[in-house]
Amino acid sequence: MDTGTHIVMGLALGGLATLDPMVAGSPATQASVMLATIIGSQAPDVDTILKLKNNAVYIRNHRGITHSIPAVLLWPLAITAVLSPFYPEANLLHVWMWTFLAVFLHVFVDIFNAYGTQAFRPFSTKWVALGVINTFDPFIFGIHIVGLILWAIGANPGYTFLSIYVILIAYYILRFRAHRQVLAEVKRMIPDAIEIIISPTLKFHKWKIAVINKHQFFVGKSTHNQVQILDQFNRIPVPETPVLEAAKKDKNLSAFLSFSPVYRWEIDEYDQYYEVKFIDLRYRSNGHYPFVAIVQLDVELEVLSSFTGWIFSEEKLRKKLDIIPN
Repeated sequence: MDTGTHIVMGLALGGLATLDPMVAGSPATQASVMLATIIGSQAPDVDTILKLKNNAVYIRNHRGITHSIPAVLLWPLAITAVLSPFYPEANLLHVWMWTFLAVFLHVFVDIFNAYGTQAFRPFSTKWVALGVINTFDPFIFGIHIVGLILWAIGANPGYTFLSIYVILIAYYILRFRAHRQVLAEVKRMIPDAIEIIISPTLKFHKWKIAVINKHQFFVGKSTHNQVQILDQFNRIPVPETPVLEAAKKDKNLSAFLSFSPVYRWEIDEYDQYYEVKFIDLRYRSNGHYPFVAIVQLDVELEVLSSFTGWIFSEEKLRKKLDIIPN
């Protein structure tokens, strides 16, 4: 989920914790738990700082080890240990319990996004992405804000957020049902599909679709369970040519390939250089595919420049990165 949603979830868990007698009965424990759930709800996303280094490192590592099983176990211990000197009278067991819930819930809800997490590391590096909840879901964020407002005007925070989480369980069930209906319609339209990727959007009844069969890629959308195919591409295997093999060694393209499950590729040859481009097909927006990796190599197959990430025009890409113009 996005940072804002994780913050309001941390606050909500701090309110829900007041149902715990050991928290409600101790001002020090209550204050410690509130701070711990806020920190715990953000801690796994500390790897966002990697974006300051470069996109390749960020793409390869975001929601990786910081969302892994060892991390889910270690974050609560570290946060509780850091807070304990400031709240010596707090019940550390209950601080740890609520911090663990905050960290676990962070990783758990991220699994439902299209981006997903490597939540089963170190046992598996596979990305777990159920694709039923958008990274920012207006309903989830909004109902948390409503709960915080009710708390501010005097409602019992424990019962308020307990009720909200019951509603959210029902909401998740509805999202799964909607996802399953879209999946069934796609299978009906493309019965020989090998892989179907359905991604949520900000709108409840609108989904993005990418499908692979033996010979083609299909890109489409679903609105109110009506599936429309927008683009089709022939599925051409990436050849093992010297140019492409050299490009694959570049850190940006390597990061892209480690993350993207469905893409097409292009290669152009100019007088003094080659340009290799890989395009993720999951994120079609207004007829454009903004998530790409591009590598330019000289005639000796040395990398001249490269980029991976989100870009919405070739002009901006080349201007921003000083890539050789065509």
